[in-house]
Amino acid sequence: MKARCRPASTRTAVAGLGALALAALVGIAGCRVGPDYRAPQPPAGAEAPLVSLDEAAETPAAPPDDWWRLYRDPQLDRLLAEAFAANTDLAAADANLSGARAILAAARAGRYPDTVVTAGGIRGRDAVTDEILELGGHRPETVWIIDDLFEVAYEVDLFGRVRRNVEASRASTEAAAAARDSLKVVVAAETARAYAQVCTLGEQVAVARHSLAVVSREADITVQRHDAGANSQFDVVRAQGLVAQVRSAIPPLEGRRRAALFQLTAVLGRTPVNAPVEVETCVTAPQLSALIPVGDGAGLLKRRPDVRQAERSLAAATARIGVATADLYPKISLTGLYGGIGLQLSDLGAERGLTWGLRPSISWTFPNQGLPRARVRQAKAAAAASLASFDSVVLTALKETEEALAIYRAALDNREALSDAQDKAHAAFEMAHDQFLAGSLSNLDLLTTEQSLVAADAAVAASDAGLVQDQIAVFKALGGGWRGPGPDNR
Repeated sequence: MKARCRPASTRTAVAGLGALALAALVGIAGCRVGPDYRAPQPPAGAEAPLVSLDEAAETPAAPPDDWWRLYRDPQLDRLLAEAFAANTDLAAADANLSGARAILAAARAGRYPDTVVTAGGIRGRDAVTDEILELGGHRPETVWIIDDLFEVAYEVDLFGRVRRNVEASRASTEAAAAARDSLKVVVAAETARAYAQVCTLGEQVAVARHSLAVVSREADITVQRHDAGANSQFDVVRAQGLVAQVRSAIPPLEGRRRAALFQLTAVLGRTPVNAPVEVETCVTAPQLSALIPVGDGAGLLKRRPDVRQAERSLAAATARIGVATADLYPKISLTGLYGGIGLQLSDLGAERGLTWGLRPSISWTFPNQGLPRARVRQAKAAAAASLASFDSVVLTALKETEEALAIYRAALDNREALSDAQDKAHAAFEMAHDQFLAGSLSNLDLLTTEQSLVAADAAVAASDAGLVQDQIAVFKALGGGWRGPGPDNR
């Protein structure tokens, strides 16, 4: 247990025992028991450059908070602004933050005297009044006793209980703000994800329909050649089966696109009947205008709100040790009152009705301190848990970022290989088509190249969809979005 005392500046020439006692109280009023908070050091290597950085895909520059503007998509910008303003989860987080601020205001009020003004009356018998009446030769009687009083009560914060409570409440408020900011990161990412999914599924539907047109055209050619006696009925059925297979892939894509639209609707805080159907005009994957800026580990820890929330929670837990420790010591309060008491309203303003008083009081849980000491142990355990949680949050932040970068790098390589395969498939199909018409290629070989073409086009479209989702995962892991346009970030 540690106590920090700040001696106040007082004059030494103080006369009288009461003045000396007051000077002693003032001198120790700066003491604060419990540990002073020091920000924890992150695990070794946490602030080093990110090991998965690939300068062919990312840059070490610090990422912008409004990362979605790197896509240069005005429609996406509008959706993000709407989501920040209307998302119901963010509204709930703002309400929680307002509640934390109210608790902080209440804690700060403890640094000042409590003042109460009362005025009222009671009809009945009062022992003091009866005694006065008897001294004057009167019999006791039932009377009205009227009072108006102004009372002031002040806790002398000798051991810093009030100040530690303010410190804990302030840190808790900052942790609540960080929790709200963490939710903003999620809202930004989920809005961009849903919008990108609508766009990329539109691209996949368009690719599937183009593939359907290609295989339908080839099936018609096969039918025509059969009618001319060049193909068998088996070749026709097989070509028509491929058409049916390609057609069957379209409805699931359209259903998933509709579902993505409703997911976006929910993130925007809208009902399904008010879904933003205008986004269905987007049929291409959003494209970045530059390499992804990722920064380094030190910037990541400062940027991610969950790390800040964990650090502020640790600060609050540390301050609560001081609050609990202060309960081991005496609590001193000063109470004063001034007003009037009388049997008539006119007595309240007269000298005979004047009443005033000053009452110092001391309360101390002693000698049985089992309960307050248990609370100190509980507070220390909570602080230890918060410290372990802070380390865990830091490690999770680094892990998520490195994972996202590694997956994104693999997705880029996959997209490059699929693009090469797509080019080969298109070239092979063009050659097969010409050779089939010339009669030098079998129907089975043509069908095989058609299947390869359809599969290559679908794979590239699916890769585009996955790639943009992986990009958004990187931005989310980097912790961007909470300082963008949206609710108050005070």
